[in-house]
Amino acid sequence: MTELSLELNEITKRVKSALEELLDVAALKPGNIVVIGCSTSEVGGHQIGSNSSMDIAEALLEGILPVVRKHDLYLAVQGCEHINRAIIVEEECAEKYGFEIVNVVPHRKAGGSFSTTYYANCRKPAAIETIQAHAGLDIGDTFIGMHLKRVAVPVRLSIKEIGKAHVTAARVRPKLIGGERAKYK
Repeated sequence: MTELSLELNEITKRVKSALEELLDVAALKPGNIVVIGCSTSEVGGHQIGSNSSMDIAEALLEGILPVVRKHDLYLAVQGCEHINRAIIVEEECAEKYGFEIVNVVPHRKAGGSFSTTYYANCRKPAAIETIQAHAGLDIGDTFIGMHLKRVAVPVRLSIKEIGKAHVTAARVRPKLIGGERAKYK
């Protein structure tokens, strides 16, 4: 095996572990949505948006898709700023949740390698502008918070980096409402 293939295998293993750890904490139900934002440039040790890598994107997706499918979840992938952070989902997800489908096809230089790779791997891909996901994984500080339901709660993962990219995660919980007499679950 070459050094690159060893690195890609490690990326696949680490993203799979990070996602499984998040899902253990988030306790999602089948049909819930997990959003992932990713800079393959950052994973490769470069500044965000400067060195997009289809190989890294494929390695990441190889670790993510089996986990998402095993838990019967919808995957939502955030594109880069050049498509206004549009989200790629399966058309079935957009229809189930009533998301408005927009017309954009991500590519390496507008959308990024990760959303482009996911788009190519969807059965029926759809792009949407906004989403309120139930949990999220951010690889490379892409700021997925705008795509999470309120109230987002940070999840501290044992995996702090994938490749050279910083990793953060969040789950959501219902809003706490009421006054001093209120009780919560």
